[in-house]
Amino acid sequence: MKNSKPLVILGETILPGQSKTIDMEIAKLHNAAKLKIPVIIQRSKIDGPTVLFSAGIHGDEINGVEIVRQLITKKINKPKRGTIICIPIINMFGYINMSRQFPDGRDLNRVFPGTKKGSLASRFAYHVMTEILPHIDYAIDFHAGGASRFNAPQIRLVPDNVELKQLADIFNAPFTLFSKNIAGTFRNSSQKTNVKMLLFEGGKSLDINDDVADAGTEGVKRFLSFLGMLDPKHEVQFKESESIYINKSLWLRAKCSGMLHDHNKIGQFVKKGDVLATISDPFGKFEQKVKAPNDGYIINANHSPIVYQGDAVYHISKTLYNEPK
Repeated sequence: MKNSKPLVILGETILPGQSKTIDMEIAKLHNAAKLKIPVIIQRSKIDGPTVLFSAGIHGDEINGVEIVRQLITKKINKPKRGTIICIPIINMFGYINMSRQFPDGRDLNRVFPGTKKGSLASRFAYHVMTEILPHIDYAIDFHAGGASRFNAPQIRLVPDNVELKQLADIFNAPFTLFSKNIAGTFRNSSQKTNVKMLLFEGGKSLDINDDVADAGTEGVKRFLSFLGMLDPKHEVQFKESESIYINKSLWLRAKCSGMLHDHNKIGQFVKKGDVLATISDPFGKFEQKVKAPNDGYIINANHSPIVYQGDAVYHISKTLYNEPK
């Protein structure tokens, strides 16, 4: 069906069949230089849904930025029908400073939906919610692990949502975690506005991992193909294996401080008692083994060479969605 409806975002009109980059400007840098957040819009002449691919809510999570960048450079964001909006870096302030936070010290992903006259982060969240989200039907927000913690590629979604579960099945990341929405997050506010959003986690902060980027871009192609939006020139790789769904998981924390020697078990299934790492002091006086507390998959590993007692070192699955009860 031919699309004749104009799309108006941030005061700019994008007609069917047009592509346009709109610079979102909320505030200047402290030296009065303008700070522009590019919003890249591609529209088909054929009617269809509007999908948002976003990254960089935390400015140091570069792997998500890389995935959205690849969607643009490979022209995966040029839809067969409907509209695709890409925002590779939402928190440009943090990206410039290689920091997770906004300049006001706030975590942007804890202040949604924001307010018109609040803090800088809150004002920015408000503009995203009022200027972008009203046009969106589906979204995938790309993240990476923080504080040197490496996430195996995974989709996160709320439990008991049949439609999101179907979309996660289609995306088919190596792992899918059921997790409740957290107040103040982009995902939580999106759900309240009926935007069907998946959250992708993969890799770690201030790092680009090719395998994670591949998992993200291939999942997006399957996602768009399901919606009838993927240009036929793009080959879709349908995996034989299905995503491993995780109902419950736990964080394994360091019992002592020291140097962490990771045994590279990320993404693997381990048995209770398997040695995941060792923690040692720098003087050769002790070495403590870090053992799996139960059978499960390692979905996050701390890659920091130094840990303190109580630091999270591994995220391990506890129960699987399809395992017998």
